[in-house]
Amino acid sequence: MTDQRNLILTKACELYLHEGLKGFSMRKLAKSVGVTAPALYRHYANREAVLVAVLGESYRLLGQYLYRALAGQSPWERFTIGGEQYMLFAIENPRQYEMLFVSPGALGVDRLPEEVETHACAVGQFWHDRVREAVDAGLLRDDEPQAIGRTLWAHAHGLVQLYLRGLLDLDEAGFRQLYRESGRRVIRGLAGPKFAETQEQDPRSVGDRSAGDHAPSGSAGVPIPAGG
Repeated sequence: MTDQRNLILTKACELYLHEGLKGFSMRKLAKSVGVTAPALYRHYANREAVLVAVLGESYRLLGQYLYRALAGQSPWERFTIGGEQYMLFAIENPRQYEMLFVSPGALGVDRLPEEVETHACAVGQFWHDRVREAVDAGLLRDDEPQAIGRTLWAHAHGLVQLYLRGLLDLDEAGFRQLYRESGRRVIRGLAGPKFAETQEQDPRSVGDRSAGDHAPSGSAGVPIPAGG
């Protein structure tokens, strides 16, 4: 993505979340970006096209975070890294995270373009595959993976929302610890017969063997808000 397009989408996201659809205009966006309105129309046909592009980019970026889970060397590592990366995406990209939960109607369109739907479905399927792997390996109970995934996401998303809205009175380090500890409690309730073996690992083993700041053993896993 070019620097100018990145700037346009970043400013569009900020403007939309601050003023909503009614307060969003190409003229305001152009002023925020530092270009003329006609210059924006060379990239996007209208404000709805800009906002849909913001949503599509948010899903694409979320996918980049989640796919880091493929660095895991076992179903459990891929599961826990996926959960950790969901949390990191929200912390590092709070505006894009919020955009994931905006309905098509709130963007001024009846339905999302196929490309955006594809991004949403891809990240949703990626998470459900991680849950299914964990179920098949006996790490999570023998239950419907999609139902387990929704349960874990509801828990993780609730914590993230409370943190992003400043309702937890925690700094980032404190929230990360809460996310991981609370996630472990939920996962213990969904544990399969092989789950105990994961608790015997070095608690930093997943992060040490994978790129980036990944999850300690037993960290929370989360599904994706759309496309699943």
